Amino acid sequence: MTLYHFGNCIALVYVPYYLAYKQSGLSEYGAFWKCVQAGMIYMFTQLAKMMVLATFFPDNVADLGSDIIGEFLKYTVDLADLVGLYFVLSGIPGKGHSKVLTAGIGWATAEVILSRALLLWVGARGAEFDWIYVQKCLESNILLVQHIATATLVWLWSRHNLNKNLKTVVTVLLIMSCYKPLLLEALIAILGLSPWLGLAVKGAFTLVYGVFTLTIYAGLALLEVIGNY
Repeated sequence: MTLYHFGNCIALVYVPYYLAYKQSGLSEYGAFWKCVQAGMIYMFTQLAKMMVLATFFPDNVADLGSDIIGEFLKYTVDLADLVGLYFVLSGIPGKGHSKVLTAGIGWATAEVILSRALLLWVGARGAEFDWIYVQKCLESNILLVQHIATATLVWLWSRHNLNKNLKTVVTVLLIMSCYKPLLLEALIAILGLSPWLGLAVKGAFTLVYGVFTLTIYAGLALLEVIGNY
Protein backbone atom coordinates (compact mmCIF):
# COMPACT_ATOMS: atom_id res chain seq x y z
CA MET A 1 0.00 0.00 0.00
CA THR A 2 2.79 2.41 0.87
CA LEU A 3 4.57 1.68 -2.41
CA TYR A 4 1.30 2.25 -4.28
CA HIS A 5 0.82 5.59 -2.51
CA PHE A 6 4.42 6.58 -3.29
CA GLY A 7 3.95 5.67 -6.97
CA ASN A 8 0.76 7.71 -7.16
CA CYS A 9 2.49 10.74 -5.65
CA ILE A 10 5.44 10.44 -8.04
CA ALA A 11 3.07 10.22 -11.02
CA LEU A 12 1.00 13.15 -9.75
CA VAL A 13 4.11 15.29 -9.47
CA TYR A 14 6.21 14.40 -12.50
CA VAL A 15 3.77 13.23 -15.20
CA PRO A 16 2.33 16.75 -15.74
CA TYR A 17 5.88 18.08 -16.17
CA TYR A 18 6.68 15.37 -18.70
CA LEU A 19 3.44 16.01 -20.59
CA ALA A 20 4.08 19.75 -20.59
CA TYR A 21 7.50 19.14 -22.15
CA LYS A 22 6.29 16.64 -24.77
CA GLN A 23 2.98 18.26 -25.72
CA SER A 24 4.44 21.77 -25.95
CA GLY A 25 6.70 20.59 -28.77
CA LEU A 26 9.94 21.38 -26.95
CA SER A 27 11.23 17.89 -27.67
CA GLU A 28 11.05 18.71 -31.38
CA TYR A 29 13.22 21.79 -30.82
CA GLY A 30 15.85 19.74 -28.99
CA ALA A 31 15.37 21.86 -25.92
CA PHE A 32 16.29 19.19 -23.36
CA TRP A 33 19.77 20.52 -22.63
CA LYS A 34 18.45 24.08 -22.46
CA CYS A 35 16.01 22.86 -19.79
CA VAL A 36 18.97 21.30 -17.97
CA GLN A 37 20.82 24.60 -18.26
CA ALA A 38 17.81 26.40 -16.79
CA GLY A 39 17.84 23.92 -13.91
CA MET A 40 21.53 24.56 -13.26
CA ILE A 41 20.94 28.31 -13.14
CA TYR A 42 18.04 27.66 -10.77
CA MET A 43 20.33 25.75 -8.40
CA PHE A 44 22.98 28.47 -8.54
CA THR A 45 20.31 31.12 -7.84
CA GLN A 46 18.94 29.20 -4.85
CA LEU A 47 22.47 28.78 -3.47
CA ALA A 48 23.05 32.52 -3.74
CA LYS A 49 19.72 33.19 -2.01
CA MET A 50 20.58 30.78 0.79
CA MET A 51 23.88 32.56 1.36
CA VAL A 52 22.14 35.93 1.54
CA LEU A 53 19.49 34.62 3.92
CA ALA A 54 22.09 32.94 6.13
CA THR A 55 24.14 36.14 6.24
CA PHE A 56 21.44 38.74 6.86
CA PHE A 57 18.62 36.63 8.33
CA PRO A 58 20.29 33.93 10.46
CA ASP A 59 17.27 33.63 12.77
CA ASN A 60 14.59 31.98 10.67
CA VAL A 61 12.39 30.55 13.40
CA ALA A 62 9.89 33.38 13.78
CA ASP A 63 6.27 32.60 12.94
CA LEU A 64 4.46 34.46 10.23
CA GLY A 65 3.00 37.61 11.73
CA SER A 66 5.52 37.98 14.56
CA ASP A 67 7.97 39.86 12.34
CA ILE A 68 6.19 41.13 9.23
CA ILE A 69 9.03 43.41 8.14
CA GLY A 70 11.57 40.61 8.52
CA GLU A 71 9.42 38.20 6.51
CA PHE A 72 8.89 40.86 3.85
CA LEU A 73 12.63 41.41 3.51
CA LYS A 74 13.25 37.66 3.30
CA TYR A 75 10.83 37.32 0.40
CA THR A 76 12.50 40.31 -1.26
CA VAL A 77 15.46 37.98 -1.83
CA ASP A 78 13.20 36.08 -4.27
CA LEU A 79 13.80 38.92 -6.73
CA ALA A 80 16.95 36.96 -7.52
CA ASP A 81 14.71 34.36 -9.20
CA LEU A 82 13.67 36.98 -11.75
CA VAL A 83 17.32 37.75 -12.46
CA GLY A 84 18.02 34.04 -12.86
CA LEU A 85 15.12 33.61 -15.28
CA TYR A 86 16.36 36.61 -17.25
CA PHE A 87 19.75 34.94 -17.71
CA VAL A 88 18.05 31.68 -18.68
CA LEU A 89 15.96 33.42 -21.33
CA SER A 90 19.01 35.29 -22.63
CA GLY A 91 20.78 32.00 -23.31
CA ILE A 92 17.91 30.38 -25.23
CA PRO A 93 17.64 31.05 -28.99
CA GLY A 94 14.40 30.91 -30.91
CA LYS A 95 10.95 32.42 -30.79
CA GLY A 96 9.18 33.74 -27.74
CA HIS A 97 6.93 30.77 -27.02
CA SER A 98 9.78 28.24 -27.13
CA LYS A 99 11.99 30.47 -24.97
CA VAL A 100 9.42 30.96 -22.19
CA LEU A 101 8.33 27.32 -22.19
CA THR A 102 11.93 26.06 -22.05
CA ALA A 103 12.84 28.48 -19.26
CA GLY A 104 9.64 27.91 -17.29
CA ILE A 105 9.60 24.11 -17.53
CA GLY A 106 13.34 23.79 -16.87
CA TRP A 107 13.13 26.11 -13.86
CA ALA A 108 10.03 24.42 -12.46
CA THR A 109 11.44 20.91 -12.98
CA ALA A 110 14.62 21.76 -11.08
CA GLU A 111 12.54 23.14 -8.22
CA VAL A 112 10.22 20.15 -8.03
CA ILE A 113 13.14 17.70 -8.04
CA LEU A 114 15.01 19.53 -5.30
CA SER A 115 11.97 20.30 -3.14
CA ARG A 116 9.76 17.24 -3.61
CA ALA A 117 11.91 14.20 -4.40
CA LEU A 118 13.36 13.72 -0.91
CA LEU A 119 10.06 14.69 0.74
CA LEU A 120 8.16 12.00 -1.16
CA TRP A 121 10.89 9.38 -0.76
CA VAL A 122 10.99 9.82 3.02
CA GLY A 123 7.35 10.71 3.70
CA ALA A 124 5.12 9.09 1.07
CA ARG A 125 6.75 5.70 1.68
CA GLY A 126 5.77 5.83 5.34
CA ALA A 127 3.56 3.26 6.98
CA GLU A 128 0.60 5.64 7.33
CA PHE A 129 -1.26 7.40 4.54
CA ASP A 130 -1.28 11.19 4.77
CA TRP A 131 -3.11 13.62 2.47
CA ILE A 132 -0.36 16.21 2.90
CA TYR A 133 1.76 14.49 0.25
CA VAL A 134 -1.08 14.58 -2.27
CA GLN A 135 -1.51 18.27 -1.48
CA LYS A 136 2.19 18.89 -2.01
CA CYS A 137 1.99 17.10 -5.36
CA LEU A 138 -0.96 19.21 -6.49
CA GLU A 139 0.83 22.33 -5.32
CA SER A 140 3.77 21.36 -7.55
CA ASN A 141 1.45 21.38 -10.56
CA ILE A 142 0.25 24.85 -9.59
CA LEU A 143 3.88 25.97 -9.37
CA LEU A 144 4.51 24.69 -12.89
CA VAL A 145 1.91 27.13 -14.24
CA GLN A 146 3.30 29.85 -11.97
CA HIS A 147 6.86 29.47 -13.24
CA ILE A 148 5.86 29.39 -16.91
CA ALA A 149 3.79 32.55 -16.38
CA THR A 150 6.68 34.23 -14.55
CA ALA A 151 9.12 33.31 -17.31
CA THR A 152 6.67 34.80 -19.82
CA LEU A 153 6.48 38.03 -17.83
CA VAL A 154 10.28 38.27 -17.62
CA TRP A 155 10.46 37.81 -21.39
CA LEU A 156 7.77 40.45 -21.92
CA TRP A 157 9.57 42.85 -19.60
CA SER A 158 12.75 42.50 -21.68
CA ARG A 159 10.94 43.38 -24.91
CA HIS A 160 11.60 46.84 -26.33
CA ASN A 161 8.35 46.98 -28.27
CA LEU A 162 6.12 46.50 -25.23
CA ASN A 163 3.78 49.40 -24.49
CA LYS A 164 4.89 51.48 -21.48
CA ASN A 165 1.56 50.99 -19.71
CA LEU A 166 1.73 47.25 -20.23
CA LYS A 167 5.33 47.24 -19.04
CA THR A 168 4.15 48.80 -15.78
CA VAL A 169 1.54 46.04 -15.42
CA VAL A 170 4.17 43.39 -16.17
CA THR A 171 6.51 44.89 -13.55
CA VAL A 172 3.75 44.85 -10.93
CA LEU A 173 2.92 41.23 -11.73
CA LEU A 174 6.59 40.24 -11.47
CA ILE A 175 6.95 41.90 -8.08
CA MET A 176 3.70 40.28 -6.98
CA SER A 177 5.06 36.86 -7.95
CA CYS A 178 7.91 37.30 -5.46
CA TYR A 179 5.63 38.20 -2.57
CA LYS A 180 2.81 35.82 -3.52
CA PRO A 181 3.74 33.12 -0.96
CA LEU A 182 3.82 35.70 1.85
CA LEU A 183 0.49 37.24 0.82
CA LEU A 184 -1.26 33.91 0.39
CA GLU A 185 0.05 32.42 3.63
CA ALA A 186 -1.05 35.55 5.49
CA LEU A 187 -4.51 35.38 3.86
CA ILE A 188 -4.90 31.69 4.65
CA ALA A 189 -3.80 32.26 8.25
CA ILE A 190 -6.16 35.23 8.71
CA LEU A 191 -9.16 33.38 7.25
CA GLY A 192 -8.25 30.14 9.02
CA LEU A 193 -8.66 28.08 5.85
CA SER A 194 -8.14 24.34 5.78
CA PRO A 195 -5.22 22.93 3.74
CA TRP A 196 -7.53 22.00 0.85
CA LEU A 197 -9.17 25.43 0.76
CA GLY A 198 -5.74 27.01 1.00
CA LEU A 199 -4.63 24.95 -1.98
CA ALA A 200 -7.74 26.08 -3.88
CA VAL A 201 -6.90 29.71 -3.12
CA LYS A 202 -3.36 29.22 -4.41
CA GLY A 203 -4.71 27.57 -7.56
CA ALA A 204 -7.24 30.37 -8.15
CA PHE A 205 -4.58 33.05 -7.69
CA THR A 206 -2.23 31.28 -10.11
CA LEU A 207 -5.05 30.89 -12.64
CA VAL A 208 -5.82 34.61 -12.58
CA TYR A 209 -2.09 35.39 -12.73
CA GLY A 210 -1.68 33.10 -15.73
CA VAL A 211 -4.71 34.52 -17.56
CA PHE A 212 -3.38 38.07 -17.17
CA THR A 213 0.01 36.95 -18.45
CA LEU A 214 -1.47 35.06 -21.40
CA THR A 215 -3.61 38.05 -22.35
CA ILE A 216 -0.60 40.38 -22.45
CA TYR A 217 1.51 37.84 -24.35
CA ALA A 218 -1.24 37.11 -26.88
CA GLY A 219 -1.76 40.85 -27.47
CA LEU A 220 1.94 41.39 -28.16
CA ALA A 221 2.11 38.34 -30.43
CA LEU A 222 -0.92 39.60 -32.39
CA LEU A 223 0.69 43.02 -32.85
CA GLU A 224 3.86 41.37 -34.17
CA VAL A 225 1.85 39.30 -36.67
CA ILE A 226 -0.01 42.41 -37.87
CA GLY A 227 3.29 44.29 -38.13
CA ASN A 228 4.76 41.57 -40.33
CA TYR A 229 1.98 42.16 -42.83
